Amino acid sequence: MRDFEEIIQEKGLPRVGQTVRSKDYGTLWRVMEKRELWQTISDDPETGQPRMIPAIYLAYWKIQEGGPPGAGKMMGFTYTLYDNTFTTHWEIVP
Repeated sequence: MRDFEEIIQEKGLPRVGQTVRSKDYGTLWRVMEKRELWQTISDDPETGQPRMIPAIYLAYWKIQEGGPPGAGKMMGFTYTLYDNTFTTHWEIVP
């Protein structure tokens, strides 16, 4: 769907398999999963009622040198067109 691609492009989100660095801690994480979903927000400009907006969920796996394969910390975040949390907290490692 066009809405999901727009989020990926405008927010500069990484692809599955890419490595990102936490700007807060300097740790490296690999993107392991991407899901398209709908998120409820409560600020419809016309009615003030809750509405559904498209969002992208990314799951990250912490890269640990010397650790056993497939083990380690995982976490995930949801991104929409209405936030800048990816660029605030992450950078894609070339």
